Amino acid sequence: MAREKEQEPAADAEGTPERSYREQLDYLNPIAQPLASRKLTRRLYKCIRKAAKHKQIRRGVKEVQKFINKGEKGIMVLAGDTQPIDVYCHIPIMCEDRSIPYAYVPSKSDLGAAAGSKRPTCVIMIKPHEEYQETYDECLEEVAALPLPL
Repeated sequence: MAREKEQEPAADAEGTPERSYREQLDYLNPIAQPLASRKLTRRLYKCIRKAAKHKQIRRGVKEVQKFINKGEKGIMVLAGDTQPIDVYCHIPIMCEDRSIPYAYVPSKSDLGAAAGSKRPTCVIMIKPHEEYQETYDECLEEVAALPLPL
């Protein structure tokens, strides 16, 4: 019983109770395709955490869009629960035009947390770096293998 009381404040400190992958799927946008599987989502979050340590991420629609236009390459990770979708619906088209692999994950708050931020974020670009190249390559291979929407 004492352990249960110790764990409760940790959940309250985050502000919202953690939802499972299955529960997060209920809040997805209709454009959230291709959606990363639970396993790929975890790998992407792990890669984002490593990239954030080395300052190799671009976060937010404005910053990501600027660096796509400059020709920067990487893996694009978009949040599937962003409302309204007009905010970032042009990003996948830009990625397809420039052959940048992209995938949707279910939660923008988890995406922001993986980047080491308290604020949710709707899009992150992971840039390659030699420190986490193996993890990056695994994610790149899996994201590139996802079927693009019609």
